[in-house]
Amino acid sequence: MFKTKNFGHEAILNEEDKNMLDRINAYAEEVLGDIDPQKTRISFQLDKLKPVMQEIADEKGLSLEDIFIRYMDLASTVSAKQDALLKEDLNDSVMNFTEI
Repeated sequence: MFKTKNFGHEAILNEEDKNMLDRINAYAEEVLGDIDPQKTRISFQLDKLKPVMQEIADEKGLSLEDIFIRYMDLASTVSAKQDALLKEDLNDSVMNFTEI
């Protein structure tokens, strides 16, 4: 799903959010395996993640919907950060290439 490692997530996620996202992602790797997220309906993917999200919701005394919304927010934040860093790396590579 949405990886938090090696993308400066420390600057954008607090420890609790990072742990929740990492926990959901680890579970996703187990239950979703090698599916192609681009070719698999998001509703199917989220349904597969429901058990771990419900577990987290119960632990925190929140609703499943609250955890789902928080997960989607965190995933969007990490994805945007990954995209920005990728674009920055690409721009740096192009600049280095043109300086040769």
